[in-house]
Amino acid sequence: MDDCIFCQIVAKKIPARIVYEDDDLIAFEDIKPQAPVHILIIPREHFPSLNEVPEERKSILGKILLIAREIAREKDIALSGYRIVLNTARDSGQEVFHLHFHLLGGRRMSWPPG
Repeated sequence: MDDCIFCQIVAKKIPARIVYEDDDLIAFEDIKPQAPVHILIIPREHFPSLNEVPEERKSILGKILLIAREIAREKDIALSGYRIVLNTARDSGQEVFHLHFHLLGGRRMSWPPG
């Protein structure tokens, strides 16, 4: 998807501070961090949102969560706590329409978030 900024990051057409990548996923620092640690974790394959992930690709969702846990450990926020956020569609606040999870930590979080 040439007009998707995250697809361009996956294709290495746009630079990003990558903290993890494998054949299925890529994780990078958010350019507008909302916490001391703010990492975006995305599948390499383009899905506009959770609503468009087909049943046969559902395993990617579990993998994303396990990689988020691994990154939280590496960033030393696993014990103090972290938040994983997934926005789906415009009213949720989704701005980039490529499935992505936010890993946030390094500060005390409040509730409700918004």
